[in-house]
Amino acid sequence: MNVVNIPVSEMKSRRPDGEGSVQVQLDPNLKIGKAKVFAVYGKGGIGKSTTSSNLSVAFSKLGKRVIQIGCDPKHDSTFTLTKKLMPTVIDVLEKVDFHSEELRVEDFVYEGYNGVMCVEAGGPPAGTGCGGYVVGQTVKLLKEHHLLDDTDVVIFDVLGDVVCGGFAAPLQHADRALIVTANDFDSIFAMNRIVQAIGAKAKNYNVRLGGVIANRSAGTDQIDKFNEKVGLKTMAHFPDLDVIRRSRLKKSTLFEMEQSPELDKVQQEYLRLAAALWAGADPLPAVPMKDRDIFDLLGFD
Repeated sequence: MNVVNIPVSEMKSRRPDGEGSVQVQLDPNLKIGKAKVFAVYGKGGIGKSTTSSNLSVAFSKLGKRVIQIGCDPKHDSTFTLTKKLMPTVIDVLEKVDFHSEELRVEDFVYEGYNGVMCVEAGGPPAGTGCGGYVVGQTVKLLKEHHLLDDTDVVIFDVLGDVVCGGFAAPLQHADRALIVTANDFDSIFAMNRIVQAIGAKAKNYNVRLGGVIANRSAGTDQIDKFNEKVGLKTMAHFPDLDVIRRSRLKKSTLFEMEQSPELDKVQQEYLRLAAALWAGADPLPAVPMKDRDIFDLLGFD
């Protein structure tokens, strides 16, 4: 990762990413290019990888060239697309003693279902490094091998809650951030923190909030309460269906499962979401809530 040293004189006119921020800043010249870039966030275990993979397929069904980048040390973002756990960018860099010029494209990029190109950035060993470095190296490799030149859509699938600048690094590349949430307090509490992080990054980068994806939820009443309060909107809603659980066990996307009326509705919702995002989601100037206010807002009388 290229660390950018900003002169003190310039710092006076450049606002930090939030009060007291020590977030990683990537090389400003390291830009993805003409592709539309989406970063998918949400509480751990909420279904970000399932959402990202099926959204990638939906974009590909619309004729778009897609790269999905998994940003989790578990490196399981793309396994329903590739039918296997892929080696991570950090794994392959380590094998060549971090001499990236020795890598071939096929060492770290795999073609998945319906032509979706898959990359697993991985992460540093626990307690030893920064996730921002991993994201930076991944984008750098993709650019060096000209893999972004003809790409229409890039999807970053980011792990869990935003807890440090490193794993907020995809926000420095994204046009829109999407938040996956369920209709419960813990998911919405995490969503509020993500709104805070996106607001901080939006001060210096182009990323803006694109919208909310309600997942694993029969209803959306609590999500609707929160959205109305902070200025968000739900772009898609996926119920808690057994076919979605089974798709993960079968290492398949939902577009490969045996057809049924309920599955058809889910597939159409993904295709509708992809079309809406491609057409351009208006940025949402959401204002996050105080923790105590969320406690008071959510729940039943």
